[in-house]
Amino acid sequence: MAQRTRKNKGKKEKEEKSTPNTMVMVLGGVGVLAVAILAWNIVSTATDQTVRAPVDIEFDSPTELLAMAEPVVRGDPGAPITLMDFSDYSCNACQAFTMQAKPTLDRAYVDRGLMRFEYYDFPTGMFPNSFIAARAARCAGDQDGYWPFHDLLFQRQTTWGTQADPNRTFEGYADEVGLNASDFRSCLRSDRHAEVVTANLELARQLGVAGTPTLMLNTGEGTPVRIPDWRDLQQMRDQIDSALERRGHTPPGAASSQDEDESDDDGASIIPDGGEGL
Repeated sequence: MAQRTRKNKGKKEKEEKSTPNTMVMVLGGVGVLAVAILAWNIVSTATDQTVRAPVDIEFDSPTELLAMAEPVVRGDPGAPITLMDFSDYSCNACQAFTMQAKPTLDRAYVDRGLMRFEYYDFPTGMFPNSFIAARAARCAGDQDGYWPFHDLLFQRQTTWGTQADPNRTFEGYADEVGLNASDFRSCLRSDRHAEVVTANLELARQLGVAGTPTLMLNTGEGTPVRIPDWRDLQQMRDQIDSALERRGHTPPGAASSQDEDESDDDGASIIPDGGEGL
C-alpha cells in the first residue's frame, strides 16, 4: 500500500514538473499571437490612408462644379424628368425616405422609364461617419454594387453610425453584397472618391440645401423645383405627375399604381410626426 502511494506520488511530481514547461509553451504561443496581432495593427495603420472628411477642391465656374459633382444615377438616362436626392447616410429621416418612400417611387416612375433618380452625397458634418460612408458606397459602385451597399448602409445605420472606426464594418458589408474584399479595402482605405463627395457637398450648399433629405425635381423647364414635403407621398406624386403631363407624358394611372400604394392612406405622412431631417 505504501509502495502504491509512492508510485502515485512520483507520478504526481512528474506531472507537476511538466506543468511549467507546458505553461511556457502556452505563454510563448500567446506571445507569438500578440506579436502577430501587433505587427498586423502596425502594418494596417501604416497603410491606412482613409480620408474621412471633405478635401480641398478647385473649380472656376458653376458649370465645372456641376461636372465634378457627379451623382449616382438610377433609371433611364432619357427619362423626361429627374428626381435629385441630397442625402446623408447617417440621417434618420433620409433612412425613412429611402426605405419607405423611394421603393414606391422606383416602381411607379423609375422602373417605367418616366423618371431618373440621382443620389447626391450631402454629409453635413453633424455625424462623424457620414463622409466615409459616402465614399464606401462609391467604392462599392466601382464593382457595380452601389445600390445594394447604399441600401445596406441605411438599413444598418444604427450599427456603424456611432462606431469610432467603421472601416471593418463596411468591409463586412462589402463581403455581404459579394464584392472583391481586397479591391474594396484598397479603395476605402485611400482618398478615392473624396473629391466627388466633396463636390457633391459643395453643389448642395450652392443650391441652398440646408437639411437632409432635400428632394428637387428637375423637369427640364429651368431651375429644379424643391419638393415641399417629402413625407407626404401623395403630394409628391401629384407634383411628379403634373410635371410629366407638362412634358407630354401620361403619369401612371390610379388603377395601375393601386398595388404600389397599399401601405399609404390618402397621402398620409409616410413617417410619424417628429421624423424630420436635419
